[in-house]
Amino acid sequence: MHTLALEKAFTLIEPGPVVLVTTNDGEKNNIMTITWTMVMGFSAEFAITTGAWNYSYAALQSSRECVISIPTVDMIDTVVGIGTCSGEDTDKFQKFGLTALPGKHVRAPLIKECLANIECRVADIIERHSIVVMEGVAAYFDGTRKEKRMLHAVGDGTFIVDGRKFDRREMMRSKLPPGV
Repeated sequence: MHTLALEKAFTLIEPGPVVLVTTNDGEKNNIMTITWTMVMGFSAEFAITTGAWNYSYAALQSSRECVISIPTVDMIDTVVGIGTCSGEDTDKFQKFGLTALPGKHVRAPLIKECLANIECRVADIIERHSIVVMEGVAAYFDGTRKEKRMLHAVGDGTFIVDGRKFDRREMMRSKLPPGV
């Protein structure tokens, strides 16, 4: 093995898939690309890392709601483009040709072109670690979409794409205690 610079260690453990997070500040919709996501347990609780450096952060703080939209590999240039411009001076829905669909439970829009969307309420903001904890209130999945592979950011401008699924449910069930 060779030594890896400690500041690059995070590239070895990539987080959940890259997501687009939509917000509405009461006047306009916005989208931000988030490359650090986490599922919290076996419920509809999620966490992302963001802070005041993202224009959408103020809308997250004030509205306490958003939509997590899950793009697929065919959207990689859109995902990167969204992450490299600011909603302060750019209508990202218009610039990237995305369709905003109204949420049923939150003001933030769903993104029609994404594989899935999760309407969320902000449960907590842990400023010390720039973590926003969200509780899902509704989820939608487009099973008709041909492309279903998700993106994972390594953290240095490169991405990994989900591949083939391996089914080990039966094997895992045999190892769980009864009733689980």
